[in-house]
Amino acid sequence: MTARRNATRGTAYEEGLLFERSRPGRVGAALPPLDVPDVDAESVLGSRAVRDDDLGLPEVSEVDVVRHFTRLSTWNAAVDLGLYPLGSCTMKYNPKLNEKIARLPGFAASHPLLPESELQGFLELCWRLEQALAEVSGMDRVTLQPAAGAQGELAGIMMIRAYHEARGERRRQVLIPDTAHGTNPASAALNGYEVVAIPSGPDGILHPEDLEKRMTPEVAALMLTNPNTLGLFETHVARLAEIVHDQGGLVYGDGANLNALMGEARPGDLGIDVMHFNLHKTFSTPHGGGGPGAGPVGVKNILAPHLPAPVVRKRDESEGGGFTLDHEFPHSIGRLHGFFGNVGMLVRAYAYLRSLGRDGLHHCSRMAVLNANYLLARLRSVFHAPYGPTVMHECILSDRHLEPAGVTTLDLAKRLIDHGYHPPTIYFPLVVPGAIMIEPTESESLEGLDRFVDALLEIEREAREDPESVKTAPHATRLGRLDETRAARRPVLRWDPASDADD
Repeated sequence: MTARRNATRGTAYEEGLLFERSRPGRVGAALPPLDVPDVDAESVLGSRAVRDDDLGLPEVSEVDVVRHFTRLSTWNAAVDLGLYPLGSCTMKYNPKLNEKIARLPGFAASHPLLPESELQGFLELCWRLEQALAEVSGMDRVTLQPAAGAQGELAGIMMIRAYHEARGERRRQVLIPDTAHGTNPASAALNGYEVVAIPSGPDGILHPEDLEKRMTPEVAALMLTNPNTLGLFETHVARLAEIVHDQGGLVYGDGANLNALMGEARPGDLGIDVMHFNLHKTFSTPHGGGGPGAGPVGVKNILAPHLPAPVVRKRDESEGGGFTLDHEFPHSIGRLHGFFGNVGMLVRAYAYLRSLGRDGLHHCSRMAVLNANYLLARLRSVFHAPYGPTVMHECILSDRHLEPAGVTTLDLAKRLIDHGYHPPTIYFPLVVPGAIMIEPTESESLEGLDRFVDALLEIEREAREDPESVKTAPHATRLGRLDETRAARRPVLRWDPASDADD
């Protein structure tokens, strides 16, 4: 059951299952009497194709169905309803034009087993998307196969391992800064590497001397998130890459924070050998809620022989033109995803790239950085800001200034819900105790940012003057605060349709 709160009575209610609303004989459609001869389905389809048992589906009216699912939909936080400030997750607005294009029948309804001759439009889109991503990132080749950023990381490290093994080397370590994206250690470990953590400097970035202490011929790669999870640009990135390359290693660039760099810097020009893209972050395809993602990977030519197969290839005129799937990659790491990946994500990302163009992507990054710095400038005088004075796409605060009142980051996050905001990422990155990680993205207006800041400032005032109101939040939600071991006890009544009039 999902509880709801009646705004007038302040009482928690449960939304019953649709099956519980079922009444025998109730339907959501009125069909005219049959005016053609009845057909015995079993004689036409065969007994194995006909069910003679009751499917047990709920019998409800159209009104019941619409109201039930509409009520449920309004209980979710969504980027279409307001700011969704998850740091490092880039939850930005998804243009509806992209949604419309992804639903074109030629893309949405095509079968993955169609022959290549019937897939030329989609294959051309994939090829063009690969070219665009390569241009944005400064890479030479791109694969669209990985289904998410984490699988993109896995693919990148698999290619690095294949590269070293093809050279007869068995390297055993991957270096990862403490400000890297959280999935980096897992991707390295899944490939059989020992993970060696490198501490960042007091300014929050990785310094060449710290890397040099740990760089040996045993190191296969450095995994670098740039900008890092503190929202800071790794200013020594070119020198860091040089140190790794001098010892025969490669540099993996985590592309999760690419939203800060488009048009400003290309990772491939900074010494990165391989990187993944989060299409469901940077290129504005739907993100969150367990929905499909897409994590293409770009590589320099030294890694191209190890790309997942097949890859899309544009045929020469001598071959008849058009596009084909090239399986002739004898040193490939193999297939990572069935068929063509999450097709809708690829279509949406391509539409986003084409609708914005080079200048539009650049403007997005500049506005994302501006918005993050605006938030930091307004909040740093009240909240503890461990790094700055300027950041890239996200800013980090902590609960240090709230400690005298006994208020924590978790309390602040729960109180934000009462103000109508999904909380930002909290307690990450781990190098900042009580971290509050906010990424506004380029989608938010100045007025929207001011409203969010006002909510945070109001919570900070409450923490000083009435800390219990923060420590017991949220107060206006359908479910109350959990005590971390069991649900808070409060009266729960059955949902009453008549209560709608009071909402």
